[in-house]
Amino acid sequence: MAKKVVAAFKGVATKDLTKVIKMVKSPKTGAYTFKEAMIPNEKIKEYIAAKEI
Repeated sequence: MAKKVVAAFKGVATKDLTKVIKMVKSPKTGAYTFKEAMIPNEKIKEYIAAKEI
């Protein structure tokens, strides 16, 4: 039987979160990878604008 996995976000209502998928270029190889994160709606623009090293 398959086991059902339920994620719990404590302290934040799930309707206040958005799944953001960001494409990030690797400095070593130049290949692109995708980073996924659950971000509060107010901080989406900050997350996308931030440079990741």
